[in-house]
Amino acid sequence: MSQPTAHPRDTQLRFLLPAAGVRGVAVQLASSWQTIAGRSHYPDAAATLLGEACAAAALFTGHAKVDGRLSVQLRSNGPISTLFAECTAAGTLRGIVRLREDAAAPAADLRALGADAVLAITIENPALGNAEPMRYQGLVALQSERLDQAFEDYFRQSEQLPTRLLLACNGQRAVGLLLQKLPGAEGDEDGFRRTSALFDTLGRDELLALPATEVIHRLFHEESPQLLGEKPLDFACSCSRERVEAMLVSLGREEADAAVHAGNGHASVVCEFCGQGYQFDAAHISRLFTLAGSAHSPAASVQ
Repeated sequence: MSQPTAHPRDTQLRFLLPAAGVRGVAVQLASSWQTIAGRSHYPDAAATLLGEACAAAALFTGHAKVDGRLSVQLRSNGPISTLFAECTAAGTLRGIVRLREDAAAPAADLRALGADAVLAITIENPALGNAEPMRYQGLVALQSERLDQAFEDYFRQSEQLPTRLLLACNGQRAVGLLLQKLPGAEGDEDGFRRTSALFDTLGRDELLALPATEVIHRLFHEESPQLLGEKPLDFACSCSRERVEAMLVSLGREEADAAVHAGNGHASVVCEFCGQGYQFDAAHISRLFTLAGSAHSPAASVQ
């Protein structure tokens, strides 16, 4: 029996199958996924869904033009109230699941989340000049059992391009592979059907077990794949004191003061993604709202 191949660090790998007119992205997460999963003890189905969503977010940043951040978000009235997975253009990942208290353990079938469940892909790119950040959101129908099937349907309908997607996750790794026909008439007529048939021979266990380069070679070596670029991925949180301050101001003065009172003189905020804590006393809260008021005054708006 051959020895298992050592895995590289967490990566996003873009590739091209030129004769077939197909582009692809492969993602493998190990340490970043273990950091995300280790923040809380999730039921198996919730952990698998979160890991696959993290892999999907990393795949999509290699597929779409993302200069800021891309997130996969799920909300429902079922056992999973919220799921959030995000990958930035810099290759940083974070994610979280919130479970509804006293609800049954979530099922592996997405359709069990209920008819009200909403799955979205959101891209937020940096603002140009003084404009607001550019934001695009697409809603994904939850008519399939698995997350990768739902995303396949979404890309087929929204971009009208044949797309294949496979996601897998276990306690140690979260991985994904995406294929999509290039826009226009590139490649031979049979290219996508041919590569899709090869894609169908790949199982989730194999995708979890092998490095991305080996998966691509095993499946598509007869298509002369071209590796376009590899990006390292890692866990990182975008929380900051400034963002927490903005959140407190958005709550309003009454709620912020109540948080200070409840905390015996300090409003305490802990980031659910990374565990970083932030504290604000009454004087700091007062300054925040004074500055917020000045920022909205006519004189301040001229500066």
